[in-house]
Amino acid sequence: MSEAVADAVAERFEELYGAAPHGVWAAPGRVNLIGEHTDYNDGFVMPFALPHTAVAAVSRRDDGVLRLHSADVEGGVAELRLDGLAPESDKNWTAYPAGVVWALREAGHAVTGADVHLASTVPAGAGLSSSAALEVVVALALNDLFGLDLRGWQLARLCQRAENVYVGAPVGIMDQTASACCQDGHALFLDTRDLSQRQIPFDLAAEGLRLLVVDTQVKHSHSEGEYGKRRAGCEKGAALLGVDALRDVPYAELDAALDRLGDEEEVRRLVRHVVTEDERVERVVALLESGETRAIGPVLVEGHASLRDDFRISCPELDLVVDTALATGALGARMTGGGFGGSAIVLVEESGVEAVTKAVEEAFAASGCTAPRVFEAVPAPGARRVR
Repeated sequence: MSEAVADAVAERFEELYGAAPHGVWAAPGRVNLIGEHTDYNDGFVMPFALPHTAVAAVSRRDDGVLRLHSADVEGGVAELRLDGLAPESDKNWTAYPAGVVWALREAGHAVTGADVHLASTVPAGAGLSSSAALEVVVALALNDLFGLDLRGWQLARLCQRAENVYVGAPVGIMDQTASACCQDGHALFLDTRDLSQRQIPFDLAAEGLRLLVVDTQVKHSHSEGEYGKRRAGCEKGAALLGVDALRDVPYAELDAALDRLGDEEEVRRLVRHVVTEDERVERVVALLESGETRAIGPVLVEGHASLRDDFRISCPELDLVVDTALATGALGARMTGGGFGGSAIVLVEESGVEAVTKAVEEAFAASGCTAPRVFEAVPAPGARRVR
């Protein structure tokens, strides 16, 4: 994030509130390399942070008032009373930062108010965690301004609670942890059960590779019903199999577990995806740590097929990206994020970037789809104070 962006957000804060902010913070969106819909099953994920960030200029208040403004949403400053914050009472964008304040206060932290101005370059609705970036940047700012001394994973937990309970979206822990904890030049191997982390070096440029993000421009919303249905189906599968979470079903025993589910066909599909996806995450970690980066390509393709056929959360535009990229020589591709739209990732040789990009754009035009947005994903730093 450039110094000019921080300056612009700070200047707009001063215009809105009449004084300079106490600080400026940034928190990134994320791309998930592998490990989709495993986080709420206590499984493994492997995201990395994007250079795209939510930026917040924030000042502390001590009068029980929260004032919020976004450069990305039409309208003036929203003013809320902290003692009036209540779960699922707000259906606007303000629910995300307000939910963070509510979650901090519910956890016993003495947050007494704030003035906030936000601006984000994380594409909304693209499956790149724009909401988590918004939550984490506010949480980090308040953590610093009120001297709460919370660590990144603790902030992530509180942000997840804000989105689950206050916003009412049943998301897992991955997005917030990625935004709070990722490191520059690395992918984050995260065990979502105990939040143990391992930073895995992920420098594609050094190996002549690129990872493209293709935003299909098809918007999705986690708080709509299909995501919740998948989560409930996974919980049903765990209950039928007598385990705490699907993470506890060993990959080697998957066939036997599926047999025990009998004619529960939908649950069988969900279970098969989650158990095989956890195994794919572990395979990708092993390949990256042994220097076999190109070999992760087929694993990404396997992951897409599982999300498309077993979890059934792909869409024609995402399938078009994957099929076209592979036909044009990409090493691997898959949808990323919650599904039903959003983005796909494409692993490609540096020399093939232009050809793959052109082929995908032409395929979308020929199909009558809205033109996609294509950009390179480079592992970036997690949340931090920038001034």
